Parts: sequence; C-alpha cells; structure tokens
Amino acid sequence: MESETLVPNKTRLKPSVPSFTKTLLLLYLFPHFNLLATELKIASYNVENLFDMHYDKTEYKEYIPHRHNWTKKILSIKLKHISEVICELDADIIGLQEIENQNALNLLQKSLKKYGCNYKYSAITSKKRTAIQVALLSKIPIESHKEIVVKRVGGIRNILEVKVIIDGYPLFLFVNHWNSKRSPESKRILSAKALKKRLLTLPKGSQYILLGDFNSNYNEYKVVKKTGINNVLNSMSYRESYMQEKQKNSFRHYNLWLELPPYKRWSHNFYGNRQGLDAILLPPTLFNGKGVNYLDNSFGVFRRNYLFTKEGYVNRWQYKKRHIGRGYSDHFPIFATFSTKPYIFQNMVNEIKNCSILDLIKKDTTLPCSLKRVRVVSVKKRAIVVEDKSAKILVYGVEKYIKKDKFYAIDVYQTKIYKGEREIIDFAMNLLDN
Repeated sequence: MESETLVPNKTRLKPSVPSFTKTLLLLYLFPHFNLLATELKIASYNVENLFDMHYDKTEYKEYIPHRHNWTKKILSIKLKHISEVICELDADIIGLQEIENQNALNLLQKSLKKYGCNYKYSAITSKKRTAIQVALLSKIPIESHKEIVVKRVGGIRNILEVKVIIDGYPLFLFVNHWNSKRSPESKRILSAKALKKRLLTLPKGSQYILLGDFNSNYNEYKVVKKTGINNVLNSMSYRESYMQEKQKNSFRHYNLWLELPPYKRWSHNFYGNRQGLDAILLPPTLFNGKGVNYLDNSFGVFRRNYLFTKEGYVNRWQYKKRHIGRGYSDHFPIFATFSTKPYIFQNMVNEIKNCSILDLIKKDTTLPCSLKRVRVVSVKKRAIVVEDKSAKILVYGVEKYIKKDKFYAIDVYQTKIYKGEREIIDFAMNLLDN
C-alpha cells in the first residue's frame, strides 16, 4: 500500500511574485495581470460521521449518545483526530461531508481553534430528518450561502452553495454529498440535475467550484451507461486544454482527478477497490485567465502515514460493536490551489515506454511501462489473467466492466510478488478495437 503524501508547498493567502521573464510574457498576453496575485487552497474532506452528544432521533444507531461507547470522551478523540488532519492540510476553505448538524460543526470549530487553526466562518445545510449534513469552513468571510433542495423527502441530501469574494471576484462553491453506491445511479442523477439547474441560472461567466463526495468515480460512465457526474454534469474524460477551447456547449467540467496518473486517482479504498469518490470539478471559467483561475498541477490527495494502519490499510474510524476511539476516516482529503493570476497550462505527461509481460516477470524493465496489446484469458471477481506473445500475468483490482477475450492496453505502475508469482497491482487499462 502506498503512503506517500501528495502535498505541494503550502500556499496561503499571500502575494506570489512570478519570475521576471514570465511576468513579461503574462503582461503581453494579459495587460491587466496582477503582479501581486492571491493564492488560496481549497479542499474537501469526508470526516466519516461526526455526531454530537444530543439525541435528535435521526442519528445512526451507532451514534446514539451513551450507547455503543459513543461518549463525550470518545467524541473528544474524534474531534481531535479530525482537527489533526484539517490543521495539517491547512486549506483556506474546506468542504466537509458527514457532519450531523450545526452543533457538531460548532464543536469542530472550537476544536480546530484549540489545536491552532481557526476557521472563523462556516455554513451548513439543515435538511430535516437527515442524519448527516454537508458543511463548509473558511478563513475567508462568507458573502452568502443557501441550500439547493434536491428532493424534499428524506434520503437525498441537500447541496450547500457558498459565495466568497476573492480580490473583488465572486467565487461560488457547491459542497456535495451524493447518495452512496448502495443506492441506484438514478438518485445521484437527481442530485446532478438539481445542481445543473442551479448552475444554469448563474450569471454568464460566473466562476464556481464543485466539490465533495460524489460517490462516483471520475470514469463512472464506463460502469453505468448514464451517470450524474459524467453525463449530467458533462465531465467526461476531457483533456485539460479542452477547457480553454471555445465550444458550442459551455456547460462542461474538468475533473481534477485527471491531473494525476491513473494509479493515484483514489481517495477511498473499500476492500481493495480504490476509487476517487471525492472530487473537485471545474468549469471553463476557471481556465480563462480572468478573475480566479486554477493553478495547474496543484491537485492532490492528502495521505499522511498516520492515515494508514501498520498493515497498510486506510486507518478509518474504528467501530467493533462499539467505538474504540482510534482511527480517522474512510476517505482521504483532496485539495487544489487557485490564484488570481492567469491560468497557465503545464504539460506534465511523460512518455511511457513499451514492455512485455516477460519483461515484468523478469524485472527487465523500469516502471511505469506500457503493455500495448494483451488479451484477457480469465476473469475471477476483481482479478484477471492477461497474456501477450511472451507470457501470462495476473492483474489484481480490475473494474467490473473488464471482459474475457477482449484486448486491452495496460499502463503498469506497480507490481509485487504474491505467493511466489509476480502480479500487477497498480495500472490503467484501455479497451482496444479487436
């Protein structure tokens, strides 16, 4: 299990002065370029069930006060652990999921201040008869906030809309927590449609950020024919430069997971099934050189060693018939940096050399490398065996849509020895025309 931290240099609300050569170029391309641009870090974190000690009759049974060892002492440990993550993440604005209510959010704010990171401004949804809400903490004043009601009956959470002003530029943030994958995609589509309806009413050219736990992978369309995240929000696997091009349909979004190599595109790991359920989606207006822009290649996943167990598993909040006061969350935070200086595209993609399965088995190649054409010869749950002209090898952790006897190209990022045999464990697969 990898445990590296994908955290760039900390970027606070402070001036950043570009190099002289770059400044001249920016002044030529953008006459109104601001030499003292503001940068801010925006994040999203599913904290995994933060409940207070007041009985509201909407709690999950594991969080009913004074039952299952959910006590004031255990709550203080939970608050400390969440604060530890948020303080080290050090974002200027952070969207949160799975906060019980306003009181739970207040407790978190007090805890954060106690441990040295004060988030003075906040907002939270308040849908009735719902166990958990979505919220937002900010070091920047909140101009306004409102809720987008997806469906008035229970079972589908509201979406939180927050407006802030960055150097005079309005920026909207939409915090989401869509229905889990235990629910049909039709429920997530309802959330996507409600969000889209609101986005289309914003003034033309508005700048906004969609973030949260969408319970949808960046390429969900490969598993489900019609999806909320890909089809309704129009966030198919577009290349980043496409966001700068003029298109007839301006309603499209770039999923920042596409900034990372495929094997790093995950913030949630359920029994070996790694997915990017949490996401940050951006419209073309965050790439147009006006107002607030995305800082290219700043997206990352916050993975500290303490967020993993000694065995390498995600160190989620531990419940074994009772709360035992250990662990953090089953999600990792994600983050990105934004700036009032114009967006600059940086092509960070490196060419991946070709290799054969025999090269991998004999370790006669360095990784990453690409298997250009392999055939799937067997499928067993999440493991498959593929072959080329040189040999066969097992691939572990595949998606459900992988089919026997089909041909694929596989970019290989990591292998390991299991029971004496080498297998591929980190990879990206693309279906080929047979």
